[in-house]
Amino acid sequence: QVQLVESGGGLVQAGGSLRLSCAASGTMVSFNALGWYRRAPGKQRELVAAITSGGTTTYGDSVKGRFTISRDNAKNTVYLQMHSLKPEDTAVYYCAAGTHLLTLRVPPGGQGTQVTVSS
Repeated sequence: QVQLVESGGGLVQAGGSLRLSCAASGTMVSFNALGWYRRAPGKQRELVAAITSGGTTTYGDSVKGRFTISRDNAKNTVYLQMHSLKPEDTAVYYCAAGTHLLTLRVPPGGQGTQVTVSS
């Protein structure tokens, strides 16, 4: 099992930046891949970005060029640096883990962190 503790988020004006962090604990193979999903009001959940312990990354089309995902394997922590934020980036962001990029999931009870971008 894996436990994920998210931090960061908040309110920012359009064009601003924020950084999210997520610390993972548990069975290490369970979080070979770490990443972020988001869910905006009235919209389906979408993958924002993910990264493996080896550094392979993937991004959602809507955030490419603006968001950067990174991880500190020694700290079992993943970061999402968000630049040039837009009002449409407003959502609850959920940290996710998995053995592979394609098996990322948000643990049951994941609270997420709210990101609100004002216009």
